[in-house]
Amino acid sequence: MHSESFLLQEPASKRSEAQPSPTSSAPERLQLLDDPVEWPAFGKPLWPTEHSGAAPETAPTWDSQVVLQGMYCATCALTIEDALRALPGVEKVEVSAAAQRARIVWRPDTVLPSQWMAAIARAGYGAVPAQDAQARELRQAQQRKALWRWLLALFCMMQVMMYAWPAYEALPGDLSLEMETLLRWASWVICIPVLIYSCGPFFSGAWRDLRQGRISMDLPVALGMALTFGISSLGTFQPEGIFGKEVFFDSLSMFAAFLLAGRWLEVRLRDRTAGALDAVLNRLPESVLRQGADGEFERTSLRRVQVGDVLRVLPGEAFPVDGLLLEGRTQADEALLTGESRAIAKTQGDSVIAGSYNLSAPVLVQVQALGGDTKFSQIVDLMESAITQKPRLAQLADRVAGPFLLVVLLLAAATAIYWWPQDPGRGLMYAAVVLIVTCPCALSLATPVAMLTAAGTLAKQGVLVRNLQALESLARLDSLVFDKTGTLTQEGMRVSALYSAQQPGQAIAVAALAGKESSKSSELAEQAMPWWGLAQALAKQSHHPVSRAVQSLVLAPELAWQGQVLQVQELAGQGLRAQVSHPDLWQGQARWVRLGSLAFAASAWPAPLEQAVYLGVEAAEEGAAPKQEAVTALAALALHEGLRPEAAAVVQALQRQGMQVHLLSGDGQAAVQRVAQAVGLVGGTASERNQQPLVQAQSSPASKLEAMQALQAQGHKVGMVGDGLNDGPVLAGANASFAFGQAVPLARAKSDVVVLGSDLRQVANTLVFARKTMRIVRQNLWWAAGYNALAVPFAAMGMVPPWLAGLGMALSSLWVVLNAARLTRFVDTDVQLTV
Repeated sequence: MHSESFLLQEPASKRSEAQPSPTSSAPERLQLLDDPVEWPAFGKPLWPTEHSGAAPETAPTWDSQVVLQGMYCATCALTIEDALRALPGVEKVEVSAAAQRARIVWRPDTVLPSQWMAAIARAGYGAVPAQDAQARELRQAQQRKALWRWLLALFCMMQVMMYAWPAYEALPGDLSLEMETLLRWASWVICIPVLIYSCGPFFSGAWRDLRQGRISMDLPVALGMALTFGISSLGTFQPEGIFGKEVFFDSLSMFAAFLLAGRWLEVRLRDRTAGALDAVLNRLPESVLRQGADGEFERTSLRRVQVGDVLRVLPGEAFPVDGLLLEGRTQADEALLTGESRAIAKTQGDSVIAGSYNLSAPVLVQVQALGGDTKFSQIVDLMESAITQKPRLAQLADRVAGPFLLVVLLLAAATAIYWWPQDPGRGLMYAAVVLIVTCPCALSLATPVAMLTAAGTLAKQGVLVRNLQALESLARLDSLVFDKTGTLTQEGMRVSALYSAQQPGQAIAVAALAGKESSKSSELAEQAMPWWGLAQALAKQSHHPVSRAVQSLVLAPELAWQGQVLQVQELAGQGLRAQVSHPDLWQGQARWVRLGSLAFAASAWPAPLEQAVYLGVEAAEEGAAPKQEAVTALAALALHEGLRPEAAAVVQALQRQGMQVHLLSGDGQAAVQRVAQAVGLVGGTASERNQQPLVQAQSSPASKLEAMQALQAQGHKVGMVGDGLNDGPVLAGANASFAFGQAVPLARAKSDVVVLGSDLRQVANTLVFARKTMRIVRQNLWWAAGYNALAVPFAAMGMVPPWLAGLGMALSSLWVVLNAARLTRFVDTDVQLTV
């Protein structure tokens, strides 16, 4: 959200114009959403790169998220998608029935939020902007209403059963016709509020879908209840007629009570499972305690906060901004943002980050960044892009659900026709049972509810799933390729020694650059005076771990680069190429220089170092692409990086699981072999199932991609673990990919999964967790398909009583959600990696 910080700093008088009053009507509240000031609250502009700093209303398209009410199955999602796609200016729509969310990409010059919100309302569904307090209130209100509907149905069921009991127990002659008629009429009266209030949403939903030419889950349920009530009413009004032999008010009330109980439990469980992502996205408070000019604190909207304000954050609250701790001591939970599961102590002068929790004491925080400038905002963007996605298996289930419902309707009609000659009342009742017992909802929920639950659980562990389909791909991997730098090795790479091209065999101590070393090292450093500052100036243009190491050099003032860096190009797998100028070098002319790998310096450096970054100047004319031998080396910076303490154990654990582990790196052969041997990929420690691991040094991104494609050509499903930037082509070519470590901004990490922390075990745990997720998905699909395949034919044969049909339908979708709820536990015996 590039413009959110700009919007949040608008004058208070302008912002207050967008605040709805409690008495505002629904149309007025919708009109307020058309104000560009409101848009960043539930979306982000999709900027062209060259216009990323423009005003928000000038953005050509916006990507917005809304929370939906009243939808339960895939047909509901399709109805909303069709209603939105019919609007000019709506470019893309993704609706998730499991998450009850919609993602809308729209053009503000053609359509406004009030128009597409109204289109959702006309389709028969409710919608509110995502990350809104009202969304949480509406979800709670939905649960309360579902509870009241079930309680009324339960109470009426008990009354109807009391009236039906005599008819079941009475012997011939015990129950007079007048008494039996009276009991039927009493049951009829009691069932009316059940149909109108408790089951009203089924009838309204069925009618809404019929008007739009769709068949949804509500239609069989509504038809089944209408048939049951209709034949029972005819039996009550005309006891001597063809339907007077028996009434089924007790079955109807039991069916309604069971179905509504299942619906209520399903709503609650879905909020705990698939709704776990919403809980993560909505963790920022709506209001904060801000210090006024008089030193007093008053509660105000978070959207009114500006950089420099002082906030009081109470224990148990989330830090609403990135800021500096001014007063107090506390502990913070930063698991979502950094992957660190332990509470982190915070004292005066420490930084706090938006979205982390204040655990122990009230503190004062000065605002340094808010809105779209925070890391939490980047995480929200990643997760919102995944939450409305439909995995392949979910798309398949959605395509099957519609035709399946049509088959059920035809089978119900055939059942009624078959049984009509024998007993018309029974024939219609059996048809109603066929309609009632079916449950395509379980089929539609089987995949997305499990995957969304898994994504929410992983997010709490600091693992962000950018693409839900990746969970299926991760579960199928049999090979994993690691990059070395910042992945198997620690991110804290450092420069260990310096070398000048004038004396390449003589090491210069790093401390000499700060004037804290012997005269000999200082003299050597001064001989190559401009190059150390140039190397550091170039390194500041990149986020790569090697660049960060060079950036950390402490230089004496006279060694700092006094020239200009005019242009910078980042060459994947090679380093940086930049055009620079200096008044005392190259006759003041601009020259192209390189800071990077050994590839361009091999011919100019007599004794290649085990691991180093080289600085060189191009001999070619300005702007031309030089040949490798046309680069003259100027200096070299030797690097040292430590192996992650858990790396060897993680590699061995992956091998024990049957995973083939490989190592591809752009570094020199000696450094790569040293790491490969330390983690057990060479030297005779590889497991029997990983006899020939691929260990390849001095690999460009292109050669890494070729090696991966060769593995894929052999039939392997290959995953990649890299830094998310230089490994972009390889990450894109892998069957599934991890961006690991914190060296690269989230917005630039091109991968399926982003690991926020620095613990390599998260990669192995995620792979195991993905397999567990797909096991549960398959269990859900088999259960949903098997239940319908068995229940519907038995119902058509008259072997399923109506009350059991209602119970079976309720339990079918409930079982799917309960099974998915097992994924809310990440630390499990089959997930925890022993290191």
